[in-house]
Amino acid sequence: MNTTVKILIVLLCITEGSAWAEGFPVDTSRKARMPPARRMMRQDSMDHAAMGHAMHNMMQMQQGMSMMSHLYSRNLPMNRNASGTAWHPDQSPMYMYMFHPNGSGNKWMTMLHYSIFIRHTNQNFNNSGKRGSNTQFDAPNYVMGMAQRQVGQRGLLAFKAMLSLDPLTVGNNGYPLLFQSGETYKGQRLIDRQHQHDLFSELSVGYSYALSPNSDVFGYVGYPGEPALGPPAFMHRLSSFNNPDSPLGHHWTDATHITFGVATAGFRYKIAKLEVSSFTGREPNENRYGFDRPRFDSYSYRFSVNPSPALALQFSQGFIKSPEAAEPEHNVTRTTASLLHSKPLGRPDRYVSSALVWGMNSHEGVNENAYLAESSLQLARTALYGRYENITKSVDELGLREYFFDYPTKETKLVTINSLTLGMNYRLLQLARTDLVLGAQLTGSFPDRALEPIYGKIPLSGQIYLRITPSLIPMMMPQKPMNHH
Repeated sequence: MNTTVKILIVLLCITEGSAWAEGFPVDTSRKARMPPARRMMRQDSMDHAAMGHAMHNMMQMQQGMSMMSHLYSRNLPMNRNASGTAWHPDQSPMYMYMFHPNGSGNKWMTMLHYSIFIRHTNQNFNNSGKRGSNTQFDAPNYVMGMAQRQVGQRGLLAFKAMLSLDPLTVGNNGYPLLFQSGETYKGQRLIDRQHQHDLFSELSVGYSYALSPNSDVFGYVGYPGEPALGPPAFMHRLSSFNNPDSPLGHHWTDATHITFGVATAGFRYKIAKLEVSSFTGREPNENRYGFDRPRFDSYSYRFSVNPSPALALQFSQGFIKSPEAAEPEHNVTRTTASLLHSKPLGRPDRYVSSALVWGMNSHEGVNENAYLAESSLQLARTALYGRYENITKSVDELGLREYFFDYPTKETKLVTINSLTLGMNYRLLQLARTDLVLGAQLTGSFPDRALEPIYGKIPLSGQIYLRITPSLIPMMMPQKPMNHH
């Protein structure tokens, strides 16, 4: 064995030994008690394949030492980061800029992610004069920055900020979206429109402590922030990355992603995580530039499991006090479950990401369900994507009580809406690690027959857009981050 290879192996063994100094479990067998350098140096008969494997491991370790980990665990890959404290699959692609420290004195690692859709949308264009027929030119957007640094031998401190200029680029009453409902404008419920996001959509801090490589405890506080309830918010799911529109079931699954007052505590053991939150039940008010009063009058829990690098599952339930300003006397029990899948297809710029999401709002003995299936297939510069939804809403939710006279005043009448969106886009330009993408999509809605006199038959909605985001970080199979001094 030549001298260079021996030196590399010695350095590898010394780096592996640093985990012992941090108090993590080690192999106590007779072979393991032998000094690492001596044990490895005695293997003079190591073949070239084994030497290559050792050098590959050392390169992976060096890569892990220079990269960010998960925001709330030193022992999970950063690809698992999602909105709030939710989990993505470990094979999830990442579109962002990364900034590594320069020099040993800088211990902070930072990332920046954003999304801007410059678009024209035309809702219910085949039923002119019917409800929801509307066009608008707007630009839904957000920007998110993340920073972290290790604290001591096992601690990790993380900060996150998300801002949106929707109040300026979308408008005070949001953007047109057929059969959407939730929140208010000028004291009236928003219907057939998606509300814009607040200027300050997340300002949070989190701290985690590694009990061992297999377990962590963590705390998270946001004002605003996202409680442990639901799947990752729709704009952060890779399966909906290319779709400018919010799901119609947004207020059944992930609407709490902007909550003014959140405190979460959690524990991870290997592939599973349990977390609980106390938070403000009331959704953001109409003043999108300010900060709402924190109340901490609601609570939730979430159980998450990542059984493989390609999958992320969660089940959660929240007990939400007075979420809607239009119905302040109504409390809601929200139950959700989701399965997220992400898999590379041979090359970093070829992958498929999908999601199955269920949410149910229960109040006053009525259960309203929302089902969603969406997927995005990325093939280098071209993407094909789709979303299917089945959702049950009350006629009061859609502001249609006056259209239905054949039931008692106090009865809640439910209607079902099916919606299918198909879209495609193409990357026109990639410059300075920034993508400019041209896309279009078409949505067909299939409401209950009782709604046809109001909305028309099979309403169609379409849009064209330019999407601006950071480029894909070229890594699809993340390595587990390594603890180091």
